[in-house]
Amino acid sequence: MHIARPPVPPFTEHSANRKVCMAEDAWNTRDPDRVVLAYTEDSRWRNRDRFMQGRTAIHAFLREKWSREHDYRLIKELWAFTADRIAVRFAYEWHDDAGQWWRSHGNENWEFDADGLMARRIASINDVAIDPSQRLFHWASGLRPEGHPSLSALGL
Repeated sequence: MHIARPPVPPFTEHSANRKVCMAEDAWNTRDPDRVVLAYTEDSRWRNRDRFMQGRTAIHAFLREKWSREHDYRLIKELWAFTADRIAVRFAYEWHDDAGQWWRSHGNENWEFDADGLMARRIASINDVAIDPSQRLFHWASGLRPEGHPSLSALGL
């Protein structure tokens, strides 16, 4: 069953920003069951050097990702948009099993179907080791609190 996921194309600046905020909120739950619902059944992904297709593969990828990226906190920001595409820049902080903190910076290109489901996601990501004193994303697990600085406000 194919269910619409508003906002749907064609995007305006407001609806594109809303889509980005909704994606950030979903990813900050670290719940693969919730996150995969934003993608088409046959969604195609490139994440760093990994290529996958379909919700089952995406779900497995997300489950594995969040099993090793502890205390994950993400901020996304709209970069550009067209009628059915959105470009996003993002950063997230996390630590590995050894306790090393990382800030991962990246860009995503999203393409949506007419129902607002993401049919394609292309992500390029770089990781930078940081000292715990360099962390900028300090909030309890889950959604970024209202009023927390954006990437631009943080100088990222």
